[in-house]
Amino acid sequence: MTAFEALDHLLGPRFATSLAARRQNAGNEAHFDEMLPDAVAYPETTEEVAQILRTCAGAGIAVTAIGSGTSLEGQHLAAHGGVSLDFSRMNKLLQVNAEDMNAVVQPGVTRMQLNAALRATGLFFPVDPGADASLGGMAATRASGTTAVRYGTMRENVLALEAVMADGSVIRTGSAARKSSAGYDLTHLLVGSEGTLGLITELTLKLQGQPETIAAATCHFDDVAAAVDCVILTIQSGLPMARIELVDEMMVRGFNRHMGTALPERPHLFLEFHGAPAAVREEVTRFREIAREAGAGGWKDADTTEARNALWNLRHGALGAISALDPGKEKRTFSTDVCVPISRLAEAVAQAKREAAARGLTCTIVGHVGDGNFHCGVRFDPRDTAQRDRVLAFSGALAEAALRLGGTVTGEHGIGLGKQGYMQAEHGAALAYMRRLKAAFDPQGILNPGKLLPPAP
Repeated sequence: MTAFEALDHLLGPRFATSLAARRQNAGNEAHFDEMLPDAVAYPETTEEVAQILRTCAGAGIAVTAIGSGTSLEGQHLAAHGGVSLDFSRMNKLLQVNAEDMNAVVQPGVTRMQLNAALRATGLFFPVDPGADASLGGMAATRASGTTAVRYGTMRENVLALEAVMADGSVIRTGSAARKSSAGYDLTHLLVGSEGTLGLITELTLKLQGQPETIAAATCHFDDVAAAVDCVILTIQSGLPMARIELVDEMMVRGFNRHMGTALPERPHLFLEFHGAPAAVREEVTRFREIAREAGAGGWKDADTTEARNALWNLRHGALGAISALDPGKEKRTFSTDVCVPISRLAEAVAQAKREAAARGLTCTIVGHVGDGNFHCGVRFDPRDTAQRDRVLAFSGALAEAALRLGGTVTGEHGIGLGKQGYMQAEHGAALAYMRRLKAAFDPQGILNPGKLLPPAP
C-alpha cells in the first residue's frame, strides 16, 4: 500500500487529490506564485495528525500545515509538493478556564471565533493581526498586530501547547502556570518556527479582562517624521497605549478612494486607550498634550462602539485600500515589514519612503509603530519583470536598513519563502545552530521544507 493509499484509508473523503482541492491551498494573499500540493489532508484529531506524519515520514513525503492561509510570506504554501495538512476541521474551543484566565483551543479556531465565544465571560484574547487568522497559524508565525504594544505578541500569549513531531510522536510543552523555570522552553521554540519543527495541535492561551472603558481617536500631522516623533515621546513617557497605529498620507488616500472616507491626506495616528474610566481620561489628556507639542491637528474622537469598529475596520482594510491606489486586475500588492528600535523608527520610515520614491513605486506605510514595527505595501504587475525587480530591490534595501539600525528584517510577517536571504546577515553564527535544531527535530526535512532557513552552503 502506498502512503497516499494509506492516508485515503485513514481519512476517507477527508483526503483529497483532486485539482480543485489542491488549488484551494495553493494560493496566497501575497505576491508568490501558486504552489500545488500533491494532496490535501483534513484531520480532526491529534491522533490523525500523528498518523499522517508517521505515514509521510515513512515515505519521505513533505508535509506543510495550513490554517486560514493568511500568512504574508508564503509559510502555508507547499513549496516542495507533498501533503497540505489543513487544520480547518480542528476548530474546537476545548476549555475556558475563567478563574485562571486561559483557554484551550485546537489550532483551526480563529481569533474572532474565540473572542465571540468569550464575550459573556468578561475575558478576551488580545492578539489582533487584522485578518481572522487561525490561532495555530498565528502561533506558528509568532503573529502580533495592532494591540501588541500593550498585550504583546503570540510569544507572550501562549502558555502551553501540544505538537506532533516529524516522526509522528506527540509532545506537550508548558503548563497553565504563568511562569516556569523547568527545562528548555520548547513552547516558545515551536511558537514562531513556521511549522518546520513540529505541528501544533492544541494551544493554551493567556486571556485578558475586557477593559472597563475603551476610548479611540485619530489625529493627523504635517509629515511622517512628526507623527513618529509623537509616537516615540508617547512610548518614552510610559503612557500605556492599547493601540497606536501610523498610516501615511498615501495610505489615507487609499482609504478615501476605497472606502469613501474624507480624511485629510496627511499622516495619521489611529489610537486606542483601555482601562478604568478615570485612567482612560487621564491617558487621553496626556496623549493630547504630547501630540499637540509634536504638531498634531484634526483630533477626532471615535466615542461610540460603532465609531471604534469603523475606525479599526478601516485600518484592517488596508490591503484593499492599497489596491485602489493603483488598480488593475493583474496587479498585486507586495507586503513587507521590518522592526527597529523605537529611537530609530523615524529614520527607518524616512528611508523606506526615499527607497520607494527612488524606484518610482506606489508605496504605502502602515505600522504598529508603538513597538517599532511598520509595513510597506507596494503595487506591482507580476508580468512586468523590471517592475518586479524594482520591488524586490526596494524590499532588500529596507531589510538592510533595518539591520543597519539595529532591528530585524521582520517583526511580524515572518521569514517563510521571502526573507531567507537575510537570515545569515541577521543571525550570523547562530544560523548554524538553527540548522542543527532543524536536523534534530526533523532529520528527514519533511516539515515545511524550503521555508525559514536558507539552504546550507
